[in-house]
Amino acid sequence: MEKYRKKPVEIEAVQFVSGTDPCIPGVRYYPRVGIGVECCYMDTPEGKMRATPGDWIIRGVKGELYPCSPEVFAITYEAVEG
Repeated sequence: MEKYRKKPVEIEAVQFVSGTDPCIPGVRYYPRVGIGVECCYMDTPEGKMRATPGDWIIRGVKGELYPCSPEVFAITYEAVEG
């Protein structure tokens, strides 16, 4: 197999903080009241996915939304100035 590198792509992201609705269109916020676990749900190309406090919510290059764990986010992305 040949080796390939992922092209550099800028994305938008916000970290989901406990007790705070991220207010992103397409993301439904559910506080702990009534369901036991604070979380957000979003429709992704792979189906409905959940983000919990500390996770990042990423808007991809086609406007799609994805949750991402803080560990994966830290090794995959870095801040862009500007």
